[in-house]
Amino acid sequence: MEKVRDGMTKERLNDEYNHVLGLNNINLEIPEQGIQVVMGLSGSGKSTLIRHINRLIEPTSGEVWIDGVNVLSMSESELRDFRRQRASMVFQKFALLPHRTVLENTQYGLEIQGMSDKEARQRACHWIERVGLAGYEENYPGQLSGGMQQRVGLARALATDADILLMDEAFSALDPLIRTDMQNILLDLQSELKKTIVFITHDLEEALRIGDRIAILRDGRVIQQGTPQQIVLKPKDDYIADFTRDINRGRVIRLKTIMKPDNGQPGPELSGDMLVEDAAQLVTESPSSHARVMDGDSQCVGVVNITDLIRAMARPDIESRIEDL
Repeated sequence: MEKVRDGMTKERLNDEYNHVLGLNNINLEIPEQGIQVVMGLSGSGKSTLIRHINRLIEPTSGEVWIDGVNVLSMSESELRDFRRQRASMVFQKFALLPHRTVLENTQYGLEIQGMSDKEARQRACHWIERVGLAGYEENYPGQLSGGMQQRVGLARALATDADILLMDEAFSALDPLIRTDMQNILLDLQSELKKTIVFITHDLEEALRIGDRIAILRDGRVIQQGTPQQIVLKPKDDYIADFTRDINRGRVIRLKTIMKPDNGQPGPELSGDMLVEDAAQLVTESPSSHARVMDGDSQCVGVVNITDLIRAMARPDIESRIEDL
């Protein structure tokens, strides 16, 4: 640890001492009731990080605080209750019990909590329906597609009614269309349930789509963290810039980020939370080349024109070539 604190690199630590540096000086504050994405390439430490939250991995040094309680100070019984009641986990490889049906897998966590069979069955059936698997209650995992198996894993995690949902590359093994479908399910449920979700992924498109905040890891360090718009608009270094270069910025940036002061010009009234790509379509179809940006109280807080929208959608390497229309 002294060597690491003195600046020894991950490579030198492995070469000279045969130790692997998984995480290095991670300081991450996660707001409740939102989706915190942790992303990075293979070996960056993201899955190691999420396993520290529920102490599947014990940190060599540091603390993990949740609601004012240090998880590392929990006794064995307190940690067991924390895992049963407060933090559910969805794994990349589904982690379903092959000898149990969809219903039995979904209610497994409830059985561990000591819930009665009748109540556990009712709650499990509710969540099976919510994730779109009604009618498959008596099927076994081996009879389901990968996407359906991951829905079972999500239903099992939600059934325990835990405040915290830990999702370790939960959709990474799925085909693109099924993956998008699972993202939609998660976002729809989150808009209603307001869980605190820590979501691990190596896919920036996925991170930008579902994350309220994103932390990008490299070699066990947090290189940059912030909102999706902050990551795309103000990459901290060339590493982050390379990640975001080919991103469709129009599907990330919102009007309130690029609006200018209201100048009284007429135009369609659009929400400040509207994505730039959607706004560009509406302004293009409008008689006006401007749009008024409205807040939640239907008050005009700014204005954007078609040039602002095109600039916002352009790739950074060609943005400077756009001329005013």
